[in-house]
Formats: sequence, structure tokens, C-alpha cells
Amino acid sequence: MENIDLLEQILNKASKVLVVVHTHPDGDAIGSGVATTVYLRERFSKDATLMIPDAAPANLSFVSEGIGIVDASRMPEEAGKLIEEADLIIIQDLNQLHRTEQLSVPIQESKAVKVLIDHHLKPDLEHFTLVFSEPGRSSTCELLYFILKEIEGGDLSRIPARSLMALMTGMTTDTNNFANSVTPDTLLMAAELLQAGVDRELILQNIYQKDREQRLKAFADMLSSHLVILPSGISYMIMTEELHDAYGLKEGETDTLVNIPLELEKVRLSIFLREEGGLFRVSIRSKRGLSARNMAAEYFHGGGHELAAGGKIFWPGDIPEKGAAAAYIEEIAARFLRNENAN
Repeated sequence: MENIDLLEQILNKASKVLVVVHTHPDGDAIGSGVATTVYLRERFSKDATLMIPDAAPANLSFVSEGIGIVDASRMPEEAGKLIEEADLIIIQDLNQLHRTEQLSVPIQESKAVKVLIDHHLKPDLEHFTLVFSEPGRSSTCELLYFILKEIEGGDLSRIPARSLMALMTGMTTDTNNFANSVTPDTLLMAAELLQAGVDRELILQNIYQKDREQRLKAFADMLSSHLVILPSGISYMIMTEELHDAYGLKEGETDTLVNIPLELEKVRLSIFLREEGGLFRVSIRSKRGLSARNMAAEYFHGGGHELAAGGKIFWPGDIPEKGAAAAYIEEIAARFLRNENAN
């Protein structure tokens, strides 16, 4: 892998390191962030801090327990001070700095050396001294695994066990437990981590087997009362803030809802809208043959991977008010299929 020597030089010179991931951090963001932070503390003896723009899902707390993550939305003054003091900022699991939301401007203005480690298309190269970008990877955790493995000359025993567990967690969530974006390297990584002693059963138990009753009932109601399946095979669900609050849901608990309609043979692409702070956050999942990434980029100010992507709907702007979201989705679905068929 190229630039490993340069990365080691940068790490050796740094004294105060800040690791930053994207807004609404998922398992890959938290997994890669924790893995890097722990690795830098234990292997390079660095003063390393993991910062997230806003809260992480509760079901990922087992990964970050005891790490001391700084949530910038709750501790803005501390976050600003950490950015000012850092001489190295490592950005992970995002391709554009604007995905750090309120942190993007101070990070851009920082004089620190900046390193990007990511697996999304079209990385924002101009803001970084060094970039590791491999869109073919299943996850940022997979890419990071092979980076750390090369730094350590293939000796996994030199990588902290906590980092290895975090890497397995992030890869597992970003592949939807090996359902998406799996390559031979993904399986090689999993096999080597298991051989190194990572407890995959513990990870699965924490991620998939600790649901709250409210979440299960919310999913049941959304699927029975709010799932729309169009004749074209595109489905959508819309969760307003009122519904979200009525269900008693917590941050991150809706993340996998978008995957469920794809279990139906007739559904080719699934769209999930969740209202948040005057906009809709859009999640898209698709089966082979339809590009979730193209839909997100063309119609929802977003992007992502071929079969898993996301974006936003703004009002006023894209729609006059939030009640127009359903009609907008149906219009977009028809337009998207016409364009896909034309291509």
C-alpha cells in the first residue's frame, strides 16, 4: 500500500492528534474512530482524542466505552479548543469535509496536518496532506485494518485488541452483516480478526440482539401503516418528528429500517425519510441493477455506494412544505427510472 511510510512519519511527528468522523456517526465511523484513537494512544503514545459532530447510536456504546469521545454538539467550546490545539487531524469515513457539519470550517482553517482515510467516491483532496481513499473497500474499517496491518508488518498482535474489535464492528455494520459490498479482502479481514481472538458473537449480540421494545413496535407500525410500494418496485416510508417522538425512539434506532423492504422480491429500491430539524434525511438501499448512489446524487444532494446511499430533502427548496414529501418521492422515483432505463 502506497504512502504508509509517509503516514508513519506524520504520526511520529505529531504530538496532539484529533480523530474526526462524519455527522450522525454509524458503526463504521465509530469503529474506525475508536480503532485509530486507541491505536495511537497505545502504539504511538500520542495524546489522541476522538471527536464526533453529534451523538452516536446507543447500540454502539460498547465500542466506545471508556474512550472519552467528545460530542461537539454538546461540548462546542471544548471541540473548538481541541481543533485549535491539534497538530494532526485524521478525518475518517467521509469524503467531503462538509459532512462534519459545524466542524468543517474550523477544521479547514486549522494549520494542522490533515489525513483522510475513507472508502467513498470523489474525496475532497484539496484539504488534505495525505489521502487514503479506496472506494472498492467494504468500509473505512476494512481500509484502516490493512493500513494498520502494514504498519505493523502483518503482526496483528501489535495492534491493540480494542482496536481490532472496533474494526470488526465497523466492517460488520457497514456490510449489513456481510450482506453488502463484500470482497475477498473483507472475508480475509474477518478470518484474520477471528484468528486474532476478536469475539464476533459479542459484537453481534450488542448490535443486533439488544433492541428495545419501542424500536420493534415502531418498525412494525412503520411497515404496516406507512410503507408504500409503488408498481415500479420502489418503496418508501416517511417518519415525521411527531412519529419519531411518539414511538419514543433514540438516535440511530431507525438506521436499519430502510433495509427491510428489500426482503420483498418485488421491491428493487427502498427509500426512508426521517424528519430532523427542518429537513428530511434520506436513506436509500437498492438491489443490483438500480443505483442508490445515482439517485442520492441526482435528487437528494447526497451520495454513497452503489447499493447504499443517502442525502437530504430541504423545505422550502426541494419541496414547499414537509407534507409534499410523498408526492415528491413518487415524482423522483418515476424520473429516476426513466433516466436509468435511458442509460
